[in-house]
Amino acid sequence: MAAKAPRVARLRKSALRKPRQHHMLAERPKLGKQHYRILALCWAGWIFDIYDLILFTFLIPPISISLHLNKLQMSYALGVSLGASALGGIVMGALADLYGRRRVLEWTILTYSAGTLLSGFAHGLVSLIVFRIITGFGVGGEWATGHTYIGETFPPRFRSRYAAFMQTGGSVGCLMAAAIGGFVAPHLGWRLVFIISALPAVLSAFVRRALPESDVWLARHPEARKGRLFILPRLSHVMDPIRNLMTGPHRRDFVRSIILCSLDMSAFYIAFSWLPTYFEEQRHLSAGTAALIISIAYVGILLGQLIFGYLADAIGRRASFSVFSCIMATGLLSITLFWSDTGGSFTAVGGAMFVTGFGAGMFGGYGPLFTELFPTAVRNTAMGGAYNMARGTQLFTPTLVALLARELGLSGGIALSAAFALATGVYVWTFPPNSSKIASEVE
Repeated sequence: MAAKAPRVARLRKSALRKPRQHHMLAERPKLGKQHYRILALCWAGWIFDIYDLILFTFLIPPISISLHLNKLQMSYALGVSLGASALGGIVMGALADLYGRRRVLEWTILTYSAGTLLSGFAHGLVSLIVFRIITGFGVGGEWATGHTYIGETFPPRFRSRYAAFMQTGGSVGCLMAAAIGGFVAPHLGWRLVFIISALPAVLSAFVRRALPESDVWLARHPEARKGRLFILPRLSHVMDPIRNLMTGPHRRDFVRSIILCSLDMSAFYIAFSWLPTYFEEQRHLSAGTAALIISIAYVGILLGQLIFGYLADAIGRRASFSVFSCIMATGLLSITLFWSDTGGSFTAVGGAMFVTGFGAGMFGGYGPLFTELFPTAVRNTAMGGAYNMARGTQLFTPTLVALLARELGLSGGIALSAAFALATGVYVWTFPPNSSKIASEVE
């Protein structure tokens, strides 16, 4: 009996302890290694995602000369990649709701890398369009999957700032595109630049090995823990979340989200799709100088996204969107309609581009906004669909600017983007304020 006393004491002591709690990633009181690993790889995926899309805008002049294409024809190739991103966002989003965030993140990286590689072998308008469609399809899926991943795994009090940090990968990717397109492509040629730019496909290997699956998604798919996910889905499996968004209770939020993103996307793509050509042809700057000036804007975007994240956590996303939309519109007007006031000084033009980019930092708010708006069952589909259907509406904006440029010059066409920026800051007030419902949501 005496020998058993210590054991009894230990049992009583352990019974008095609080039961160990196994928090989901989004419910943990502080961030750990898994959070930072998810953030790093989603951020890297987004860097090369937007890099592959924006690189093309810097290569428009040499491609058009090499393949004997005019501006209108090049606008088709630019537009279809944006249009394909809408389809990619919906399809990849639905697949991510079926197969998980980690797996589909890997697929999207492989897809856009393949499209970029093939673009280096284009021999005419048709082949160029086909290869840019592949690139756009992969680009469309990555953004939503990465943001859904972060939204489901990061605690609510950190959500805006780290989602905004992931979004900075876009500005880093744009800076890379400006550097490669403006300074490397003239020496290596556009074909070799496209081929080299397919190297990010190696990221896909790290996605599968280093990342845990979203435990919010796993809670809805316990069969995935046992490796019993079906291999090939039925069409109905893919269509269910899409149908839910189109006709179900989330339709209103889905439509609102598309409209908001469409306004903001129009402001960004009307301007940034044609700025390299605008500075070179209408303002007679060299390719290197144009790339340097646009790089200043991308630095502004990076800083703007970081500050937007902290500001959105402090004063709310809606107010932050409004402030940043006004800043973006001011910068856009300065480099177009008011060029006579800024164009004589590199410092003034660079400052206006920095202001434009800083205002575009409001793109850092979409990830957490949509994460909190839609439930887990359709979250990735909703985010991919809204963001990329909006990007798909930009199928026509490059052509619109090209047509307006015939009458008003590129400055008149690009100036239209300021109106879209201001409209974004107004329309965002139709959305609810910041929420933390994802933290305890396991439908």
